[in-house]
Amino acid sequence: MGALTANHRLTRREVLKGGALTVAFALAAVPARALGQHAPAASHPVGSEDVDSFLAVNDDGTVTVFCGKVDLGQGLRIAMRQIAAEELGIGVGRILYVEGDTALTPDQGRTSGSNSIARGGMQIRRAAATARKALIALAAERLHVDADVLVASDGVVRPSGGGPALRFADLVGGGRFELKLDPQAPLKDPATYTLVGKSLPRPDVPAKCTGSFTFMQDFRLNGMLHARVIRPPAIGARLIAVDRSSIRTLAGARVVQIKDFLAVVAEDEWTAVRAARMLRAQWSPWSGLPAQDKLVATLRADPDVTDQKLVTKGEPGAKRPESAKALAASYFWPMQSHGSIGPACAVADVGVDAATVWTASQGTHGNRDTFARFLGLPREKVRLIYLDGAGCYGMNGHEDAAADAAILSRAVGRPVRVQWSREDEHGWDPKGPPQLLDISGTVSSDGRILDWHTEMWIPQATQGLPDIPLLAPAAAGLDQVRGLQPGLIWQNGDPPYAADNVRVLVHWLKDAPLRPAPIRSPGKPANCLAVESFVDELAAAAGLDPVEFRLRGLSDARAIEVIRRAAALMKWQSRPSPVNNKDAAVMRGRGIAYVHYKHNETYVAMGMQVEVERASGRIRVERVACAHDCGQIINPDGVRAQVEGSILQTLSRVLMEEVQFDRSRVTSVNWSTYPILRFSDVPVLDIELIDRPTQPPLGAGEAACTPVGAALANAVFDATGARLRTVPFTPQRMKAALV
Repeated sequence: MGALTANHRLTRREVLKGGALTVAFALAAVPARALGQHAPAASHPVGSEDVDSFLAVNDDGTVTVFCGKVDLGQGLRIAMRQIAAEELGIGVGRILYVEGDTALTPDQGRTSGSNSIARGGMQIRRAAATARKALIALAAERLHVDADVLVASDGVVRPSGGGPALRFADLVGGGRFELKLDPQAPLKDPATYTLVGKSLPRPDVPAKCTGSFTFMQDFRLNGMLHARVIRPPAIGARLIAVDRSSIRTLAGARVVQIKDFLAVVAEDEWTAVRAARMLRAQWSPWSGLPAQDKLVATLRADPDVTDQKLVTKGEPGAKRPESAKALAASYFWPMQSHGSIGPACAVADVGVDAATVWTASQGTHGNRDTFARFLGLPREKVRLIYLDGAGCYGMNGHEDAAADAAILSRAVGRPVRVQWSREDEHGWDPKGPPQLLDISGTVSSDGRILDWHTEMWIPQATQGLPDIPLLAPAAAGLDQVRGLQPGLIWQNGDPPYAADNVRVLVHWLKDAPLRPAPIRSPGKPANCLAVESFVDELAAAAGLDPVEFRLRGLSDARAIEVIRRAAALMKWQSRPSPVNNKDAAVMRGRGIAYVHYKHNETYVAMGMQVEVERASGRIRVERVACAHDCGQIINPDGVRAQVEGSILQTLSRVLMEEVQFDRSRVTSVNWSTYPILRFSDVPVLDIELIDRPTQPPLGAGEAACTPVGAALANAVFDATGARLRTVPFTPQRMKAALV
């Protein structure tokens, strides 16, 4: 077939015909999976109920898996192969893989919520089981034997006792199954697994380690232009005038203006960069942001809120014994950036009647409707193709850069590449929203939670919003649905422990200071910080060891096990907090926190050992111990990497990260003003994974983020006797708490 170029238009039909040579390039540096035409081959299904949408048996005996979920670095490219290969009965090395292409893969929903394996992977498992059942039935017909005596193994169907075998390719190679996913198709017994549960290597890692992998930022199309978008000096500013003559000395540079959307395009990137710096434009003033030092008070005093009771249990007016102790505390989590190491990038080729967009978005299928809407094209004429970008676990600037590129490509009539700068990424990516929580409660002298009341001030998601509103369509006055999408930030706001009376009240805010978007484990780290810190405060008030206090309130065996295992990793010694460090220059302590993610997913218990320097207020995390139960584990090494990443990213968020802004714009637009955790700050990580092969697999991409802040806060309290309730836990805040 020969080498593929970036302008070759790969269709699903070619994937099915070309077999190994075509798709195998997806494992190496050439992004063949990303090469596409404007319209898919209509004869091939991409529905989520068709076996042929997920699997194709090729003439050479390989099997192609089509996955709507995308690999952001969480290891789906090997885990999905393991699932399909195990259930189908073929070696994982003979599984080819296509992902995140709206023309080639089924819509399995956005890659979010830790549901890629739990939902998307189980669709592929069901498709493979249905296909295996069909292959065995076809073989039984050809061999004139009963299907019960046949097994599918190593890419063939053969009698279990030996005899003639038929290759998958002999049975359906190059053809279609023409079947819906069968919920009754038998799944393999986990006791027979040979692939699932093994730490098989990720196929993308070698090229990433050698620098030969093609990331979104590396992708090129022949004949494309390079562009930079000029953002206003204030978030709500309007464009008044543009001096196009200010870049006339730059050969080939052009100005593109569509209402308040302003950009420059050029034949090469450096010319585009220089043109963006040189272009003179006049913008209107705007200063509509709240004062940062009064943000908490602003949220609390907002009169335009809608109240909703999320949890109501028990009788709050019941009389309490005189020995009971009542406590109250407030917790605040600030706005945070995704902090993606690589600024966003995208390439678009938009014609009169069709569009193709290459993007690192986690939601190519969902964004298809959004892009079709603002481009004014039929949905079936818009194609989005995933390429790896800098990870974000949420929504950073990827979608915005893609919208920039699409609008510019349509305006200039050529493919356009848009590369954001560091200032663009930090200044204009959507932010994790602020969260304010008040908690009050009562604890008995024997450690029972008698009353619990949580109040939250958080922005409310707009129902039915297909995507976060994007910058370029808004500035250009193009059609898109408006609203807020902060994610499911209200979950885990109540304690997982037994309590007589529980109330959770949310004050829904109709707006947010900065454009919000889901950020890894949306809302749950802040809610768990408040809940698990307050649980620790109740334990201290009752004079009980924090682990013992938690175990008293639990009946779920899996919850109890993760807490006990985390405590064992910590070599936990039973005693109340805090320890006596009254005269120590360096104070050391330990803390623990627990979460049942969303109250129905992964179980995580986390312990921390910290030291706090009294003079400087510096907090250093020495060790993290984590017990993690996500049900059936597909690839242990992949899960461990996810847990490690969750811990380190959230430690960074808790210790360092806060978006800084004035009344007009974000001011923390580089790594100096928005610092993140460095390699020298990485603690010892002890992680124990609990595999439950007979249980459904749950998510591993977010849950371990959730208890990090609480475990750290509780360890700091144990070391110092002082409570930190506002993130980030800076040295200045620590010193102030010690006074």
